[in-house]
Amino acid sequence: QNFLEQSGGGSVQAGGSLRLSCEFRGYAHSGYCMAWFRQGPTGGRDGVASIESGHDTTYAESVKGRFTIDRDNVEGILYLLMTNLQPEDSGTYYCAADGMVTGSACRQKTFEDASYDWRHWGKGALVTVSS
Repeated sequence: QNFLEQSGGGSVQAGGSLRLSCEFRGYAHSGYCMAWFRQGPTGGRDGVASIESGHDTTYAESVKGRFTIDRDNVEGILYLLMTNLQPEDSGTYYCAADGMVTGSACRQKTFEDASYDWRHWGKGALVTVSS
């Protein structure tokens, strides 16, 4: 059984940094499209960053230059390093993975597909940034 186990999150002041982790417990994950989403007070999940199996990455405009997504295919861990955090970054962050999505479709699924139809979801981690 595959599943994603998240860790990280917490509370920081504006300008601070946090790192989120998402451990993939399963098999054959190196080819998976993986992404991070943020769910804010309105309830919708917005794509934050995606990473393809070949390590190509895409970011939401609001986090470019501040957030870094990376993956360790040997250990099976997805990371999101968040720096210079701002109050508007607050929310619940979810990792997602899907082995049926390849290449540039990874970016499209993260930022253009509102169905949230991913094969695997993490349980979420709360990030609170105070001003």
